[in-house]
Amino acid sequence: MSLFRDKGVVLRTYRLGEADRIIVFMTEQHGKVRAVAKGIRRTQSKFGARLEPLTHVDLLLWQGRSDLDIVNQVEVLDTFRAIREDLSRVAKGISLLEVTDQMAQERHPDRALYTMLVGALRALADPATDALLLAPSFFLKALVLEGTLPVLDECASCGQPDGVVELVAFDLVQGGTLCRAHRSGRPMSSAALALVRRILGGDLAAVLREPPPAAGEEVAELATEAMEVHLDRRIRSVRSATSL
Repeated sequence: MSLFRDKGVVLRTYRLGEADRIIVFMTEQHGKVRAVAKGIRRTQSKFGARLEPLTHVDLLLWQGRSDLDIVNQVEVLDTFRAIREDLSRVAKGISLLEVTDQMAQERHPDRALYTMLVGALRALADPATDALLLAPSFFLKALVLEGTLPVLDECASCGQPDGVVELVAFDLVQGGTLCRAHRSGRPMSSAALALVRRILGGDLAAVLREPPPAAGEEVAELATEAMEVHLDRRIRSVRSATSL
């Protein structure tokens, strides 16, 4: 066995035996890591509430021969209390964790995804941030990290540029925006297209500090559906929140 230190965000936890829990982390240097927190469910546990989802921690882990490491020490870096105290922001934060959990690979370092997750949680904890677009923007930018940058300036089917044809639909399976003659997937307004272009074009910080745009709900649905197509599964935390 060997010790290693890393920083990570708690993605989810589940019970193991009578007193332990398995904690799933997205770490900075080791990708997704699963580790056992021994005795954490006992009232006198040394870990207390430091290993709850949404917590950003500094870790010391034992790595053994199995797929499960053992949590040795934990220091909390950020509990993102402002998120936890707002039910609507909690739901959005959990959706970030769920998508990260699905995209990250165990023991496969992905510093860009880790950095983006921590940055998104910090932004979500900021009351000046437009929470409506935070998670959808994360989904779109995560798709780019995966090499799935959608076509936004021309028809993904015929290749005709915007202006020569009118881009009226979006279908990630087809590659992005589509003209009227080749439309499939979901309809897309010009306002939503402009907003997605800003999010992916380097203007995200400004978008998140502006009042909620008229096309915000449309982009939120579009980004969620695009991520679900990529993952080939529903994002349960988003769908359960919208059904309330």
